[in-house]
Amino acid sequence: MTIATARRRHALDLDDFTPEEIEEILDTAESMKEVLSREIKQVPTLRGRTVVNMFYEESTRTRISFELAARALSANVVSFTARGSSVEKGESLIDTVRTLQALGADMVVIRHNQSGAPHLVARHFAGGVINAGDGRHAHPTQALLDLLTIREHLGQIRGLKVVIVGDILHSRVARSNLWGLTRLGAEVTLCAPPTLLGPAAYWTATWPQVKISYKVDEAIAGADVVMALRLQKERMQAGLLPSLREYSRAYAITPERLARLGEKTLIMHPGPMNEGVEIWPEVVTAPNTVIDEQVTNGVAVRMALLYRLAG
Repeated sequence: MTIATARRRHALDLDDFTPEEIEEILDTAESMKEVLSREIKQVPTLRGRTVVNMFYEESTRTRISFELAARALSANVVSFTARGSSVEKGESLIDTVRTLQALGADMVVIRHNQSGAPHLVARHFAGGVINAGDGRHAHPTQALLDLLTIREHLGQIRGLKVVIVGDILHSRVARSNLWGLTRLGAEVTLCAPPTLLGPAAYWTATWPQVKISYKVDEAIAGADVVMALRLQKERMQAGLLPSLREYSRAYAITPERLARLGEKTLIMHPGPMNEGVEIWPEVVTAPNTVIDEQVTNGVAVRMALLYRLAG
């Protein structure tokens, strides 16, 4: 274990992770997959530790996979939601965290609709904090499970051409994946309509090696990985798109586009999906689509992260 990994208490995004740390987490996740393949899917690693899942946003995949991950490590798991709690009486996030600490929580997993909320929690909590998604800012564990899935299929990340297509401007998944993919040496292209990309200068200033494209057929030519992002339909109401049909025609991963890709090109999606909008149902079930594997790998990656942050 590196000194950096040994001293880390929080996982708020991948922007401060070294390539070595990321690789170590992926290696640990592979070991955790072996645990999950056993008849009894549990080890006593975190016995006696308490993990609190604080979810201020609705979630299925992330929330359940964190619960399964903590239980597989034998931790005590408490699931907290804002609904029905003192939050509805006006309790602040800081006061809630202080209460959880006083009750003996060792680690907090937080998903929040406000960007920066996990960073605020980390400043007021003595234990470890994992960001399970905050606003449009970051989703580090999604990026890690995506990296693990890619590495399992293609052997390494360095030199791969990865294309991220869709609502990039509002996507925390895209931002965390950019940090992880570029740190490990992938060549990343972002493809979206201008209204769902925002100023290209922002992306190229933050990630100078990233390419920008507005034409999906040009962007995905020769790609090793194509990652479609969920189109957040509320963007339609904001006037950022002319119509769903127009967006789907220009940017969806269709069977016709899939046929032009290589047989080994991975098709990914962080979920939940709008089938028929950003990705066609026939593509979801194609042999080179790894969306279900992404979900499965999420448990192993979150086990690995809990294990390493717990020291």
